[in-house]
Amino acid sequence: MKFTSLIFLIICFTAGLSFGQQRKLPIDTIVVTNHQVTINGILLNYSAETGTQPVWDKMGEPIASLHYTYYKKTPKKGEKGIRPLVISFNGGPGSGSVWMHLAYTGPRILKIDDEGYPIQPYGVKENPYSILDVADIVYVNPANTGYSRTIPETGEEVDRSKFFGINADITYLAEWLNTFVTRHNKWRAPKYIIGESYGGTRVSGLALALQDQQWMYLNGVILVSPADYKVLRTGGPVSDALNLPYFTAAAWYQKALDPSLQQKDLLEILPESEAYTVSTLIPALAKGGFITDEEREAVAEKMAYYSGLEKKEILQQNLRVPTSYFWKALLRDKTGNTIGRLDSRYLGIDKKLGGESPDYSAELTSWLHSFTPAINYYLQEELNFKTDIKYNMFGPVRPWDNSDNNTRDNLRQAMAQNPYLNILFQSGYYDGATTYFNAKYTMWQIDPSGKLKDRFAFKGYRSGHMMYLRKEDLQKANEDLRQFIVKTSTNVGPAKY
Repeated sequence: MKFTSLIFLIICFTAGLSFGQQRKLPIDTIVVTNHQVTINGILLNYSAETGTQPVWDKMGEPIASLHYTYYKKTPKKGEKGIRPLVISFNGGPGSGSVWMHLAYTGPRILKIDDEGYPIQPYGVKENPYSILDVADIVYVNPANTGYSRTIPETGEEVDRSKFFGINADITYLAEWLNTFVTRHNKWRAPKYIIGESYGGTRVSGLALALQDQQWMYLNGVILVSPADYKVLRTGGPVSDALNLPYFTAAAWYQKALDPSLQQKDLLEILPESEAYTVSTLIPALAKGGFITDEEREAVAEKMAYYSGLEKKEILQQNLRVPTSYFWKALLRDKTGNTIGRLDSRYLGIDKKLGGESPDYSAELTSWLHSFTPAINYYLQEELNFKTDIKYNMFGPVRPWDNSDNNTRDNLRQAMAQNPYLNILFQSGYYDGATTYFNAKYTMWQIDPSGKLKDRFAFKGYRSGHMMYLRKEDLQKANEDLRQFIVKTSTNVGPAKY
C-alpha cells in the first residue's frame, strides 16, 4: 500500500475529548489520508476521509452522530469536471456499511480467494475493479451501526421512533445527506444511491424523500440483492412460488438436478423455470386446497424436476416449500450437508440430518470471521481512525417499525417526477434470502403502466447475496455499475418527457 502523504484533521465539538480518552467518539470528526490504487491498469491517487457527522433535530441540536468513509479521486493538474457521487448503504436493518465498502466498490477489498471464501491472515488488498475511477464514493453507517451512535450513546432518553423504522430511517438519512452534500460541495454532481438487501428498501424510499424533502434529484438508484417486504415474509401464492427459480439455480450449482437439466448451462434452464413459475405455479398455488388431485400431482412432479427435491416431500409441504426447508433438505440424502441461506454455494454441517431448517447460516459465519477483523484493522491502521469503541457489524436497532412501507411506490413516483432517474437491479442467482427472481418481480411491479420500463435494468451473477465476493462477478458487477454511471451522467439531454 502506498501513501503519498498523511494528514490528520480532527474537528471536535465535544470539549476536551480526544481519541483514547473515553470509549466514545466526538460527534463531528474528520481524519484524512491519501492513497493510490490501480484500477483497470491505471494508477489513481485519492483521498480517504473517514469521520463522524451529526444528525440534527429541528432545533439544531445533535441527536445522533453517523460514521462515514468518503473516497475522492485526486484531480490531476489541469483536470476539470464534476465527478458523480455514489452514496452507499448496506441493509439489515442494523447492518454496518462494511460489506460493500470492503468487498465491492471501494478501493480496498478483503483478502479472499477467487470464489470469495476467506483466507488467513485476514486483511485487505487493492480492488482493481473499483468504480472510484468514475465516481467519488461515500459509505454511510446508519444510527447504531459501525461507529455511528445515537445521543446519548447509552440509549437512555433517546427517541427511538426517530431512527428505527422504515420511514424514520429514510427521513433522518435524507436530512443527513443534505448536510454531507453541502459540506463537500457536491450539489452539482450527478448523484447515485446504492443499497444492498434492506438497503434496497432504504434507497427506494430515499429517492423520493431526497426530492420532496431536500430538493435533491438523483441520476440513479442501484438495488443490490434488494429486500422487498411487499413480497418477502408475507406468504401467499406469489411469495411462495417466486422461490422456485432460485431452487433451480442452487440445485444446479450443487449438481442435484435431474440429469436432463444438469447437463445444460445455468442460464439455459433459468428462463424455463421462471416461465413455469409465472404461467403455472402461481395460478396453481392460488387454488389452495381446491386444486384437483391430478393438478397437484403434476405440479409436485414439475417442482421436483426444477428444484432437486423429492416429489413426496413437496407434496408433504402442500406445494409451498419454505426456503429454510430447501436449505436443509436438498443434500440431506446426498452429502448430508446443509446449504447457505445468503449464498447457497456454501455448505454447513448440522448436528443431525433430520429437521426442517439448518442449525446455522454457513455463509454468514464464514463472512463474519473475515470481515470483522478486516474492517477494524483497515479503519484503524490504514485510515488512521483510532477509537476504542466497537464497530457494530450488526447494531441494536430493534424493534424496527416496518409499518406504512410505500417505498416501492415512492421509487415510481420519484422516477415519474425526475426523467433523469434510472434504476439498476443486481442479484446473485444463489441468494436464498432475497432471491434474484424476487428482485425481477419487484422491478416488474414498480411501474404498472409500463411507461418507465426503459429506465430499468437487471443484472444477474453466478454467486449469492454478496455476489461481488466472487472475483469474476466482482469485475462484472463493477463494470455494470461503471457503464450505468457513465451512461446516466453524461449527455443525457434536457429533463423532459
